[in-house]
Amino acid sequence: MSDEKIENMISDESTETANSATSAESGTSNENIEEEQKKPKKKLSKKRLALRIVLGTLGALLLIVIVYVIYVFASYKRLPDNIVLTPEPTPARYLSMDRQTPEQHIIEPGMSTYTIMTYNIGFGAYTPDYSFFMDGGKYSWARSEEGLKENLISIAHMIEGYDPDFVLLQEVDEDGTRSYHVNEVSYMCALDYYQHVYAQNFDSPFLFWPLLEPHGANKSGLLTLSSAYISSALRRSLPVADSLTKIVDYDRCYSISRIPLGNEVYPYGVTSDSGSTSGAELVIFNVHLSAYSTDAVREAQLSMLFEDMEKEYAKGNYIICGGDFNHNLRSNNEGSQAPGWAQPFPTEEIPYCFSLGFTLPRSRLVTYDRAPTEEEKAQMEKMIQELARLEEQGKWPAKINIEHDSCRNADEPYNPDTTFTVLADGFIVSDNIQVLCYESVDLGYAYSDHDPVIMEFRLLEE
Repeated sequence: MSDEKIENMISDESTETANSATSAESGTSNENIEEEQKKPKKKLSKKRLALRIVLGTLGALLLIVIVYVIYVFASYKRLPDNIVLTPEPTPARYLSMDRQTPEQHIIEPGMSTYTIMTYNIGFGAYTPDYSFFMDGGKYSWARSEEGLKENLISIAHMIEGYDPDFVLLQEVDEDGTRSYHVNEVSYMCALDYYQHVYAQNFDSPFLFWPLLEPHGANKSGLLTLSSAYISSALRRSLPVADSLTKIVDYDRCYSISRIPLGNEVYPYGVTSDSGSTSGAELVIFNVHLSAYSTDAVREAQLSMLFEDMEKEYAKGNYIICGGDFNHNLRSNNEGSQAPGWAQPFPTEEIPYCFSLGFTLPRSRLVTYDRAPTEEEKAQMEKMIQELARLEEQGKWPAKINIEHDSCRNADEPYNPDTTFTVLADGFIVSDNIQVLCYESVDLGYAYSDHDPVIMEFRLLEE
């Protein structure tokens, strides 16, 4: 046998041996893998499992919160300023207000007198045992839909009993989670008034707090009822916070309703500027200022309101501004117990031609672009002395009763011994209006966290 054949045989044997070894190793490896797969997997420890559940839950909650925050800010919107409002119903005729004759004097009220009421109805929820979560209380909805409706009927009956010529209502829900989607405007408009004007104050996104009873989405506003013809009305948007607090400060506003004076009958839509012989109007402001806001925002709101009132006075109109001012209208009711919204009202900022309805009017002698002359100052002083004398005699004003605070804090059910109260509601009037009676009505907060304020007045001749 040749050497070459011997080498080839040795090489073939080596290859077979190597292949056999490789097959053996491979077989062993496959067997090991199968054995490993058959072994039971190690279970997670209880602590690690609990940690995973907690982290997963927190992650899901965080995602929900992020989505909700995006929704709230995406849904937040403000109504534009200067929205023209339509008085309802459109009348075929109307009851006009008539001016006093020159013979009527400031001491005597004369025959043509009118009454006006302002009342924050608290979306119909605030019976005396009710407390509100945003003030530190318990509830975020009315206690029940049935109770809400009964309370609205009671409010309507109360207003009907006083029979005011004009009614200014605040916190009237048109559609709200907190008020079971009851249209409260229809309840109040069931009163036999000639016309009404509704100004939407806010339409808030769904507030998912408190968790067990979310305050929800709520559309609410200001309602003005009038027994006289309203020729036109306007909604003005008040300044609100630019920060995150704007979400809870709502979309504040006030409405302006114009009532022409005189005995002429105008077709609907014709204002006194185009059809009235006198050209003057009674201009009624219905206002609800911010409660949960900064001092700067509150100052800006009052500045805007006063500016509009002065413009109307400069036209020769009669102005009444009524509503919930969310301030302390008294100067002698301060204390550490007062909540943040009940700050003293800046009476020094009220324009010179206006005053709170329960105080003596200031003279109209000062114009807008100059200081009064010495003669005008003397006349002004004489008038102030005369008014003081009439007040001492009980002739001016006829009756003032503001002993009762018109608003209670809603951090607890009403308790006359412990609940903070303040005079937050009322009227500011121009000095061409004579106040004959002014009363903060004590209902014991039976139907709201507010009680009504009512004022009797007449218009003075120039």
